[in-house]
Amino acid sequence: MIDIFLKTLPFFALIGLGYWAGRTRFFSAEATAYLTKFVFYFALSAMLFRFSANLSLAEVWDIRLVSAYLWGTAFVYGIATFVGFLRRLDVPTAAIEAQCAVIGNTGFLGVPMLTLLLGPMAIGPVMLALAIDLIVFSSLIVILITGSREGRMRLSVLRTVGAGLVKNPMIVSMSLGLLWSGLQVPIPVPMNDFLAILGGAATPGALFAIGASLATKSAERIEVAGWLTFCKLVLHPAFVAFAALYLFNVDPFSAAVIIAAAALPVAGNVYMLAQHYGVAPQRVSAAILVSTAISIVTVSLVIAWVSAL
Repeated sequence: MIDIFLKTLPFFALIGLGYWAGRTRFFSAEATAYLTKFVFYFALSAMLFRFSANLSLAEVWDIRLVSAYLWGTAFVYGIATFVGFLRRLDVPTAAIEAQCAVIGNTGFLGVPMLTLLLGPMAIGPVMLALAIDLIVFSSLIVILITGSREGRMRLSVLRTVGAGLVKNPMIVSMSLGLLWSGLQVPIPVPMNDFLAILGGAATPGALFAIGASLATKSAERIEVAGWLTFCKLVLHPAFVAFAALYLFNVDPFSAAVIIAAAALPVAGNVYMLAQHYGVAPQRVSAAILVSTAISIVTVSLVIAWVSAL
């Protein structure tokens, strides 16, 4: 456990450094926004393309893994939604809380950290988990919020969802990488070096950006943030573990990766959605802040456990 904690500590130290820079205004909100944009559109995309271009679809696709992660995530999504309705929340607010309960920081934190801690073979399962988050649940929240506000489903909602997926650089870079791999064309050395250099900026840049963005977050409605943090850091990995190990018989290594991915703190893009739709942004802000702080310990515990599978 101590060894795993010491290995994860540098990642969270980079987040802490970013938090200090944002808190002291050494890094302004505008600077943080531009750094996040650089990582999102360039560095992380280069990393994902390079990883996926060196994989075949057969190495990535695993229907049992997809089923396990989807089942575990959907179950916790349902729990959070049910509890939200018991508290008499409207559909958009319950959907935002459910999103906090299951969508972790897989892109910015999970991809770089888990591939370094668990090895390069982890990239396939991590990419599948990230794809499910982006394609299924990020689409679902748009459908729920828009549909509930308009009182019915319209074709324009589905067009909005489709456009969002096509414009997401993480989905685009993974798809193009797998397409390149499928064509069985080796990456030219200069291009590979370029992607390696640019992708190398993803890990420090993403972690620093996470910390700097946390500096603008507040911890209001702490009891709700505590419940959503419990869902994300405890219930989500627990139900994914149950599904992977007992229901769908996923191989131990892949199960370990998706369980670790499920243990990540609430993703920053949930706050972006909440702010965009004007649905409980302060609640999401608090959940991100609290879950990230507590995950310093819980992520190490989960990785230590799954490493023994």
